[in-house]
Amino acid sequence: MVGEVHICNESLTLTNPTNKATTTTAPAPSLHLPILHAHSLYIPIHPILQFQIHFNPPLITLHFILQHHRFLTMAATGETQPAKHQEVGHKSLLQSDALYQYILETSVYPREPESMKELREVTAKHPWNLMTTSADEGQFLNLLLKLINAKNTMEIGVYTGYSLLSTALALPEDGKILALDINRENYEIGLPIIEKAGVAHKIDFREGPALPLLDQMVGDVKFHGSFDFIFVDADKDNYLNYHKRLIDLVKIGGVIGYDNTLWNGSLVAPADAPLRKYVRYYRDFVLELNKALAADPRVEICQLPVGDGITLCRRIS
Repeated sequence: MVGEVHICNESLTLTNPTNKATTTTAPAPSLHLPILHAHSLYIPIHPILQFQIHFNPPLITLHFILQHHRFLTMAATGETQPAKHQEVGHKSLLQSDALYQYILETSVYPREPESMKELREVTAKHPWNLMTTSADEGQFLNLLLKLINAKNTMEIGVYTGYSLLSTALALPEDGKILALDINRENYEIGLPIIEKAGVAHKIDFREGPALPLLDQMVGDVKFHGSFDFIFVDADKDNYLNYHKRLIDLVKIGGVIGYDNTLWNGSLVAPADAPLRKYVRYYRDFVLELNKALAADPRVEICQLPVGDGITLCRRIS
């Protein structure tokens, strides 16, 4: 600990992860709230607050812990609490929702193509909408593809196609995307919008597991070094299996982008940290991938805290 915050108000209202207000009465005359080091924030939050806040589910992720710790600090200093945004695909690792909203409203949304906005809003109605690429990451991918003059690309993991549409819009008229996903039904949600945007002819969608097709391509020398850019946002337990194959398919000087490589900020959590089951399950695979990429002499890497983390690998040999 680095100190205490003394709050003399008789009540304190917080917003929990379900966006329901929870009001609790503090004992008079004051409530002493500890300010913690970052590594301490994995402790379940209700013992820290010295009163019970009911969360659903009861085990909360680091993101929520950080947010509530921020709300306490704001309450103690009299700072105004920003409205928690409700952006689809919000996976930002920023502690400030207000700052993330500023980025979206100042730099992302004013430049977001109408077709991407439409697809983002359609995806928002889908029950699995958190699977979508965030708007700021979509903007980043679009600019990156233009910077490297990509023409022939691959995407593993499509969902409704937000990142796919971002890629298609960035490619030249004769550009191509090999899009792989196990669920065509989700892709067809975004397909009418992709068609209306006039870029559907750039996309070769294949339904089914990616690894068998990748094995066929690796076995055919004509595909070696044929891709300028490959984006992977699929099953994290196969990321290393993908990398073993994709390194032969991307050209020297080409780029592979792996999404979710900071995995909800959970990678630095202690072994006994309270994490959602799917976060805990895939965390070890992401950790293994990050370690392998850092040691791979065939690529130069850069890990960016955009969205849920994206690692870019530029093949050099």
